Amino acid sequence: MADVIDYRIIGSELQMVEIELDQGEGVRAEAGALVYMEAGIEMETGTGGGIFAGFKRAISGAGFFITTFVSNRPGKAHVAFAKPHIGQILPIDLTRHGGELLVQRDGFLCAAAGIEIDVAFTRRFGAGLFGGEGFVLQRLHGDGMAFVHGGGAVVERDLAQGEVLLVDAGCLLGFEGSVDFDVTMMKGITNAIFGGDGLFLAHLTGPGRVYLQGLPFSRLVDSIAHHMPKKS
Repeated sequence: MADVIDYRIIGSELQMVEIELDQGEGVRAEAGALVYMEAGIEMETGTGGGIFAGFKRAISGAGFFITTFVSNRPGKAHVAFAKPHIGQILPIDLTRHGGELLVQRDGFLCAAAGIEIDVAFTRRFGAGLFGGEGFVLQRLHGDGMAFVHGGGAVVERDLAQGEVLLVDAGCLLGFEGSVDFDVTMMKGITNAIFGGDGLFLAHLTGPGRVYLQGLPFSRLVDSIAHHMPKKS
């Protein structure tokens, strides 16, 4: 079972999450996500389950290493994490999502010790061939709290049985394991060539909850690069 942790979300546009740990409790986070930690918390960086686990994480677009923070002091200790771009941090209780959530490669921030962080390949080959960012996802599995970061505004959608939602692949932050994921081609040659949204869209079929992000990190980087002054 995952550790039971308390937390608070700090900030509005540039948020961080502060985790409160009792003695012996721990939290796992992406390498480089740490903002601060109090004395008495020890950190250990590893692959999260052997070299093969590290390679699988690297394939998903996440870092090869993951860091575990454990409190060894009596009483309460605090540690905080954040992403380096504008967005929202979502606290996710995996027990309310069937114990599983599939997350875009840049979405995972941290999770209670005991949560498994693995790689999930989409069910269909076509999704991998054309889906771009949506092919290899991070799989969060367990019965505790996980924290996901979405760029810009984040929207939750609950899909009914058989309900379909078409989403730009980069704007798909995460979805429950019950949601069927595939890729569909943009209709209309004019839309595909001049629409500016690419040839393919993520095709999601319910039932299950879906999380969408309005400003994925890749789109933010592309926008900044486009407006950078050109070298003479």
